[in-house]
Amino acid sequence: MVRLREFDEDTVLDAAMQLFWEKGYEATSLSDLTARMGIQKPSLYAAFGDKKQLFEAALRKYTQSHASLVRSKLRGHSSVKEAFRSFFESVVNETYDEKNRNRGCFCINTIVELASHDEKYEILTREHQMYLTVLFQEVLEKGIQSGELGSKLNAKSIAQTFVVSLIGLTVLLKTRPDRSFVSNSVSVILSLLDQ
Repeated sequence: MVRLREFDEDTVLDAAMQLFWEKGYEATSLSDLTARMGIQKPSLYAAFGDKKQLFEAALRKYTQSHASLVRSKLRGHSSVKEAFRSFFESVVNETYDEKNRNRGCFCINTIVELASHDEKYEILTREHQMYLTVLFQEVLEKGIQSGELGSKLNAKSIAQTFVVSLIGLTVLLKTRPDRSFVSNSVSVILSLLDQ
């Protein structure tokens, strides 16, 4: 008779995701994972495979959740300029919030740690970048159609630039630079919407 799993897969995957996000792939041991997830190694292997497969599942869970969060943040405004201003400011504000552990973005952390020497993570993180680019472009095109943004604005190029800016900003914020340095940079990024 097959035993039913005695844990909720989504809950333990979330625990693994949080741990990988805090420590990164290399610094997270199987013992760390089983302790945080509250399961034994055989259960981990049976449910998720090895550590690399678990990390991939955690990264996919994060990127889906992150994409949904970004989409809701951008679509929650009637003004496209306000949507992007609020979005970039929220990225900055989270860093300087004293309650925040400043883990950055799990996907971007993965780009830095693994993508340069593991093709699977290069592809997975690039997929997320492309998704964000499409999402940004859709919002920009709505702004062009509504007349809020100039008709000559190149939505695709601006969307790609915003993704590059977001990645660079998120990496830079891990060092908690002077806030005015970051605020000035965000203002310049957003000035692209005034073309």
